Amino acid sequence: MSEHYYTEQPTSEIRERVFTSKIKDAQLTLTSVSGVFAFENKVDRASELLIKAFQPSGRTILDLGCGYGAIGLFIKSLYSDQALCLSDINERAIDYAMLNASKNHLDVKVTKSDLFSSFDGIRFDDIVTNPPLATGKQLLTSLIEQAAYHLNPNGSLWLVAYHNKGGSTLKKIMEERFSNVRDVDKSGGIRVYKSELLA
Repeated sequence: MSEHYYTEQPTSEIRERVFTSKIKDAQLTLTSVSGVFAFENKVDRASELLIKAFQPSGRTILDLGCGYGAIGLFIKSLYSDQALCLSDINERAIDYAMLNASKNHLDVKVTKSDLFSSFDGIRFDDIVTNPPLATGKQLLTSLIEQAAYHLNPNGSLWLVAYHNKGGSTLKKIMEERFSNVRDVDKSGGIRVYKSELLA
């Protein structure tokens, strides 16, 4: 039985892929790893679209479900004045996010967290996520609903998904929770959705 990348402690054999990627004006050398989302030799298309679309709302950002760190680390490289926190439930993801931050000399915080469990009372100006769609609607609904309690006023939730593979449902949930949502960018069936916590 194969493990899902939302597994807390993967037991699969560790296999690595090292690659260099350039997005906008940032170039990073990253290591992806088996048992963690997007075990490829490039940044996955959805994450790349989110990185390109993102514009900071303030000064603090949480990359929720960071995997090996591609989204948060590229954002930190592009917006060096931002305080970045990367989090994931997957312990292997945490290890490799830290590894990738270190080898690219990026000063970020990496925290193990099941959704927002490690962020009680902590708020951010932006939350970015390429969520684990395979975990099902209940967890993803909880992610969106909890995000509202972890955003500063006028902060934003940025979520990327394949529109016809669950993304349209997530967009509706974002609209219901925040009373606003818009498509910031789209490409090849992928869309970046943004909701703002209106003050």
